[in-house]
Amino acid sequence: MLDRIRASIPALPPAEQRVAKLVLADPRSFASLPVTELAERSHVSKPTVVRFCRSVGYDGLTDFKRKLAGSVNEGVPFVHRSVDEDDKSADIIVKVIDNAVSALLKYRNAAANHAFERAIVALATTGREGGRIDFYGVGNSGIVAQDAQHKFFRLGVRATAVSDGHVQVMSATMLQHGDCAVIISNSGHSRDLIDVAEIARRRGATLIVITASDSPLAKLTQSANQILLAVDHPEDFDRYSPMVSRLLHLMVIDILTTAVALRLPGDRRPMLQEIKKNLRARRYARET
Repeated sequence: MLDRIRASIPALPPAEQRVAKLVLADPRSFASLPVTELAERSHVSKPTVVRFCRSVGYDGLTDFKRKLAGSVNEGVPFVHRSVDEDDKSADIIVKVIDNAVSALLKYRNAAANHAFERAIVALATTGREGGRIDFYGVGNSGIVAQDAQHKFFRLGVRATAVSDGHVQVMSATMLQHGDCAVIISNSGHSRDLIDVAEIARRRGATLIVITASDSPLAKLTQSANQILLAVDHPEDFDRYSPMVSRLLHLMVIDILTTAVALRLPGDRRPMLQEIKKNLRARRYARET
């Protein structure tokens, strides 16, 4: 909502621009103050405040303030940033889905295409040449690493997911030039993963890091064979159960899997068809 207001400022009349800037400066206060005080702080009339709300797509001031309050609400600590303790099931459904969809669309517009292209080329080359692709993650990111391994090994490449800290060190030490180490971290502050990244880098493997752009782990991706797929989101790192960050990381894995599958040799496709056939045979009971 705030991004939409920010983008609409150039198209608004000067008086309504002042209202928009007041919203962006302190959205929490705007959602709670009466129209008289909002008009005084913006140096506009009360009707101008209402016109601004309608100009940016809302029914009026009441509708705008209600949705603004929901947009900037930090929700229940450690659970979810959008929901409140007294929300009904219908409200939770809408808020959780809207929060996820908003994050996905925002990432779609912010994703660095050149970084993805470098990562896709590196992974496809490693897959074609029979090198190793290791996915590293701890905690919730370890689950994403397992999902990545599950998707990539079905393409016929040597893919492994490692979430134990000691095994990660041993695995990274055995990497070689031409292998890929994909490190997944929500915060980018995990000491274990930073150590693994440094080991993989010394071993000459291509380092692909999926993490927050301003994290210590991201700062390790500076040279030619180190790639940062930055994933920034509004969810802080103290959530008891990360949601949006996990969805974004899974989406990044899906993008990489799809692109790599299209760049691998066509002679691997019969194997994928055979896998599908064998799985189908196990899924359904045969008629007697």
